[in-house]
Amino acid sequence: MRRAIDTLFGRLVVIVIGMLVLSHVAWFAIIRFERDNTQTRFAVEEAAFLVEAVRQHVANTPDQPLPPRVRIMPMNAPDVPREPDEDAPPPMLRFIEDLKDRLPDGTDVRLNEPGAPPSVWVHGAKDAGWIVVPVQPLRPPRSRDRMVVWLALIFSTAVLAALFGAWQLQNPLRMLAQAVQRFGRGQPTPPVPERGPRELRQLTHGFNTMVREVSQTENDRAVMLAGVAHDLKTPLARLRLRAEMMDDQKIRDGVVRDVDSMAHIVDQFLVFAHDRPDGSEPVPVDEACERVARAYRAVSAGADTVRLELEAGPTFALPAATLDRILSNLLDNAHAYGAPPVVISTRRAANGKGWVLSVSDHGKGIAPDDLIKASRPFVRLDPARGGSGHSGLGLAIVERLARRAGGECEIGNHADGGLQVVMTFPADAATRPINERRAGPQTEERAL
Repeated sequence: MRRAIDTLFGRLVVIVIGMLVLSHVAWFAIIRFERDNTQTRFAVEEAAFLVEAVRQHVANTPDQPLPPRVRIMPMNAPDVPREPDEDAPPPMLRFIEDLKDRLPDGTDVRLNEPGAPPSVWVHGAKDAGWIVVPVQPLRPPRSRDRMVVWLALIFSTAVLAALFGAWQLQNPLRMLAQAVQRFGRGQPTPPVPERGPRELRQLTHGFNTMVREVSQTENDRAVMLAGVAHDLKTPLARLRLRAEMMDDQKIRDGVVRDVDSMAHIVDQFLVFAHDRPDGSEPVPVDEACERVARAYRAVSAGADTVRLELEAGPTFALPAATLDRILSNLLDNAHAYGAPPVVISTRRAANGKGWVLSVSDHGKGIAPDDLIKASRPFVRLDPARGGSGHSGLGLAIVERLARRAGGECEIGNHADGGLQVVMTFPADAATRPINERRAGPQTEERAL
């Protein structure tokens, strides 16, 4: 099961959002702390200024009335606030201590009781009574903290910008990963746009260069192989014609058999070198399997050489030429190296989004160490995979044809013994355009 956090984009999103949350929470705490300190310092400076102004007023113009909410109270006034105890709120204690530090030594500072208009009572060594001046609330009530709203807006904008940046960073790498996957499957791989950071551009450029060189090498080999195979068909035909005119039947049969083996190898070379898309009409796979099974049963009359387990129905279809080559190569391989019965089965894929075609025999199978080499061209597995008339291209041709049709091919040993080749095709393998059949499932990968 794919998880979003397993992708580069998902991990970038988690890292970026985590860092943004951490930084915003830290800044919010710092700003709140600094705002409270600033508010306290401002209140202390305001109260000290008012107290000094009252003292100057009393000393210079005692006959003039004081401003509203500014009073001079006697020392024994009944409403003098109590001295704050240790259980008082920390902001209040900090305000009193800061104001004492701001005023001359020995100044007594008290705050009025909660519920009344906020004011501070100050008595210095030279004061005749208490100087009462208003003070702004240390924590004024707020219906909503605007800082939270602004931080939420900034955070949302930063997250969107970070997501866009993360997508821009991982998109070239995702395209490169898809191209590597296609190249590993043996499908034609178009050049990947060289975008992103310098290191990623260098990596993409190196990959494109490697793909071009490998593709050129494959094309040169295919052209050479096709040319050699094509040139051999004419002398083989003349050789067979001359063999048919031999008088000695034993020698004639041996020569004809050798010529047929060489012709079969030449045909395998041509099929393997064939690099054009299959433009034949799609046919139901189940019907084609029944037709091929009848043909093989006709060759070995009375023997249950081919067993059918067809469950896909008429919806599963593949191009006719591709399907015939796949089935003929697999059946020839099974009859040459395996043991009857050979089982051809079709079914719906487990995920419900494709089809499965498999061919298995009941022979000895292939050694586990040789399975990885089974689909390599021109490889014949000894001792069981030798013999005349075989070039080691049968399974390689099957794998190439399956991938060219947009499917996947898996070669392994059956649980009951024998070799099993399982091919998985997408649901629309037969209805895709010819160029998409050749390139394989690229359209789906681009949509991921």
